[in-house]
Amino acid sequence: METKIQKWGNSLAIRIPKSFAKEAKLDYNTEVEMTIEEERLIIKPVKYKKYKLSDLLKEITKHNIHKEIDTGQAQGKELL
Repeated sequence: METKIQKWGNSLAIRIPKSFAKEAKLDYNTEVEMTIEEERLIIKPVKYKKYKLSDLLKEITKHNIHKEIDTGQAQGKELL
């Protein structure tokens, strides 16, 4: 598909057809990553890695565990 680059304020803009957006899993306000590769503009949705607490806890060792931090007396309902 061919399209034209438009002016948007001091920037340039390209309209993404609905069919392209759907196939690329893009929606209004989707965070995207833009890169240039061999004079090509690549736009793709940002994918965040989902972590499980159990996997994160497995990574704690005696070498990287933080010491307890004294923050003073409880001010509210921090301690139940």
